[in-house]
Amino acid sequence: MQVGINLLCLAGFITEEHLPHIRRIKELGYDGVEIPILSGDPQHYAWLAKELDVIGLRRTSTSIIPSPEANPLSSDADIRQRGIDHLDWIMQCSIALGSESIGGPFHAPLGHFTGTGPTADEIKFGAQAHHAMAEKAAKNGIYLSLEHLNRFETHFLNTMEQSKRYVEAVDHPAFNILYDTFHANIEERKQPEAIELIAGKIGVVHISENDRGIPGRGHIDFSEIFKAVRKTGYDGWVTLEAFGAGVPELAAATCVWRPLFPDYETLFAESLQFMHHQWEQAE
Repeated sequence: MQVGINLLCLAGFITEEHLPHIRRIKELGYDGVEIPILSGDPQHYAWLAKELDVIGLRRTSTSIIPSPEANPLSSDADIRQRGIDHLDWIMQCSIALGSESIGGPFHAPLGHFTGTGPTADEIKFGAQAHHAMAEKAAKNGIYLSLEHLNRFETHFLNTMEQSKRYVEAVDHPAFNILYDTFHANIEERKQPEAIELIAGKIGVVHISENDRGIPGRGHIDFSEIFKAVRKTGYDGWVTLEAFGAGVPELAAATCVWRPLFPDYETLFAESLQFMHHQWEQAE
């Protein structure tokens, strides 16, 4: 297991002002950080890569589809091409960052709904775009970890049953699923069964409490989740995802308007200890 932390708890765009917090993350014993790629250019992420190398942290990345006007699922060829161009931008920034995995819901526009579930054409267009993206990722030593979201954030990918079928549609060894305990807590009847369903295709595991605060303080049964994850043979990134009092880039979809942890030190230290303990107990 490699333990990471999604830096959306700090901001949607990581700059020099966040480096003291990142150094503290290293001091506490995290293996790496998950960097949001929501804006900026490859040059910025190349700078950040050098800083993370000095600090001694590995990294993954996370990104989204921010607008219906750049949607890789669209039946409109121009809109679909802008969506594909956006996926290429994510890839270029991730390569510059030295990212091991590209995660997040880079499938459908965040918080945009069509009034129905995913159509056959959306699945077809998405699978084509993600297969091509996986080809580029593999050539650069990266794998994709596409994130499912709950029904209140997307219409496209909500459950592990859907995720398994989508993995089969994309049909590429570098394409995996990012399993998120917050979204699964809403959409899955039993998380261990959901995890078993995608065994062998888990790219990253997001540890996120039911209120998106500090894991272990809410009602999610992480003991059974860690046991199920270990049972699959997974030994990759286990990444904390907790949100602060609102990230502007995601606020419309996540609806996080209040503080969900008392301070960063408590979030970082308590969460790390919790994840290590749960992993060890799951043997």
